[in-house]
Amino acid sequence: MAIKVEHELHERRRGRNLGVALILTALIAIVFGLTVVKVLQLDDIRQFESFDHVANPYADQEEGGTE
Repeated sequence: MAIKVEHELHERRRGRNLGVALILTALIAIVFGLTVVKVLQLDDIRQFESFDHVANPYADQEEGGTE
């Protein structure tokens, strides 16, 4: 049975990896939170479609319009 001794380099790497993981998790949480807030502020779902930078004829039609 081999005895595994962890080098101090592994401890430093583990600390750095944990720090990077926390930063990435925080960034993902911020982007997700901003997205949720932006979507919840919309009055009508058609407003969400109009945020694209592509012409969308369905977003320009009024309710009850013909296709």
